[in-house]
Amino acid sequence: MAALHAALPHTIPILAGFLFLGITYGVLVTTSGFPFYLPIIMAVVIFTGSMEFLMTSILLSAFHPVAVFATALMVCARHIFYGITMLPKYRGLGWKKYYLIYSCCDETFSINFTTEIPEGIDHGWFYFWVSFLDQLYWVSGAALGGIFGSFITLDTRGLDFVMTAMFVVIFLQQWEKDRSHAAEFIGLGASILCLLVFGPDRFIVPSMLVILLCLTIGRKKLEPVYSANAGNAQPADEESAFEQVPTYTGTAGNAQSADEKSAFEQVPKIGGSRRVDGNVSGEEPQNE
Repeated sequence: MAALHAALPHTIPILAGFLFLGITYGVLVTTSGFPFYLPIIMAVVIFTGSMEFLMTSILLSAFHPVAVFATALMVCARHIFYGITMLPKYRGLGWKKYYLIYSCCDETFSINFTTEIPEGIDHGWFYFWVSFLDQLYWVSGAALGGIFGSFITLDTRGLDFVMTAMFVVIFLQQWEKDRSHAAEFIGLGASILCLLVFGPDRFIVPSMLVILLCLTIGRKKLEPVYSANAGNAQPADEESAFEQVPTYTGTAGNAQSADEKSAFEQVPKIGGSRRVDGNVSGEEPQNE
């Protein structure tokens, strides 16, 4: 349960977005003439928001399985990059790995990849609860929209911008954590370039390919930068503690470490014992 309590606060923004979008999706399906349970089933089985919206028009059109396969591949191609990125985190998680792979949507990927999990929390269960809660929010919204869709008269236009705002916030959080901003500039530059070249309807997949290519080419230069940023995160107290303890030269003329010196200084005198020539001895020195 500790993992659930740790994961829940990170999914609250997803709840706000998925609930409204899920209701919109459920209303769209039911008002298109389908039964109320269809959006619930598709939310559980497909669980790809953009593809689920497209499924409504696909089901209303003529049957073209090849065209449907190509459309699904292009729309969901970004999940390939999510899977490659999350392989190290999901490795060795047993049965949970299969559900994590299935339920890895955009929002779940953003949380599981960027969140610093608190100490003492099992990583596998944290990832599981984030994925489960996100899917639960989406299925709940689709169920509400499917069941009560015919009674809702509220204009829901513009609610999809909630997800855009959420990703902007996630990007800003990543910007604050990253010192070099190299990855962020690559992502922005590739996206803007592909948007200008391919247009707003076809730029996502090309921009991901360009980002992958740039990161692969610049891997040798980027890895030392991020490794240095991670290595410099040493607590100030720990660093000053090492600076304040000097080394010294022992009686044998050999340099001793600071830890060794402090160990000698903290040895209590029990039964008249004292340190003689660097050794702890219980014998009193003899008078000549």
